[in-house]
Amino acid sequence: MTATKGLEGIVATTSSVSSIIDGVLTYRGYNIDDLAENATFEEVVYLLWYGKLPNRSELDRLLKDLSENAAIPAEIIDQIKLYPKNVNSMAALRSAVSSLALYDEEANDMSKEANLRKAIKLQAQIPTIIAAFARIREGKEPIAPKAGVSIAENFLYMLTGKNPEKIAVEALDKALVLHADHELNASTFAARVTVATLSDIYSGVTSAIGALKGPLHGGANEAVMAMLEEIGTVDNVANYINEKLANKEKVMGFGHRVYKNGDPRAKHLQKMSQELGKITGNLNWYNMSIQIEEMVTGQKGLKPNVDFYSASVYTSLEIPRDLFTPIFAISRTSGWTAHILEQYDNNRLIRPRAEYTGPLHQVFVPIEKR
Repeated sequence: MTATKGLEGIVATTSSVSSIIDGVLTYRGYNIDDLAENATFEEVVYLLWYGKLPNRSELDRLLKDLSENAAIPAEIIDQIKLYPKNVNSMAALRSAVSSLALYDEEANDMSKEANLRKAIKLQAQIPTIIAAFARIREGKEPIAPKAGVSIAENFLYMLTGKNPEKIAVEALDKALVLHADHELNASTFAARVTVATLSDIYSGVTSAIGALKGPLHGGANEAVMAMLEEIGTVDNVANYINEKLANKEKVMGFGHRVYKNGDPRAKHLQKMSQELGKITGNLNWYNMSIQIEEMVTGQKGLKPNVDFYSASVYTSLEIPRDLFTPIFAISRTSGWTAHILEQYDNNRLIRPRAEYTGPLHQVFVPIEKR
């Protein structure tokens, strides 16, 4: 056996959910560019779960199901109120999602129908959890979800208590589409490993959230915004980036394990970042990002990934920085649950081997002689 670091180059399973072939990302065979420009997030959710784009009645039914399941148990609200005020937002989300299983009578029902119902609940309730957490830590009461609106609109409404502008809803909806799935990434693999033991869907999504929390995965967009805030203005970009590159330090938001010629999702968020900057009258974050991209790509040949411009998009929407990764989780729940359902349909325990590098032929010595 020969190990590869980080399982790079290893094909671990087959999947029909999404693909990355020659740098092109597709969901169920649909190019991400086509979906980003034309589909709503709910259409993408349906596509990932059922393998086809919905017709009007199918989409209306999904919207109704998501709306009816968006409220979270009062016990979860009470639990969130007990969290420390400075708790990590992803740790809070991980704990709350794990607790959802305690209040679902179908939590351990492994039938396909029950698992689909649980997927709907998770997709509907995770935005509510995040918005509730954000308000509770500010000393505010959570806002109940509104019926009959999209996940993007509902989240912004529950977060702020105000009906969001159309451009804000469109921007968040597009970001959700772009983040929905990404083949066998770390969090999706974690979810599939968990449910391959025939553990429940809540355990799978909880495992995925734990993996997404890391700065080398979902947490990268927070790190990008932290970098932009540290730089401050366009005038400071050149010195900051030159120093980073001279010291061979990582510039967050660049490069990708899978994409060698650029992340196809980044251009959509770059465009949205510019549009939101113009509307808000603050192009500082966008202009800084453009200059950073020019320098890093020009000097290192690295291109921005999806995290790079999502940071300025969310900031333009006045979303707190530590909610960026939880928003990623809202979107990726659609992909996680699609992969979990696929794993259940053709399950085999995921149990790889390790190449042993420790000592050999050790002889036990009684404790008195050590």
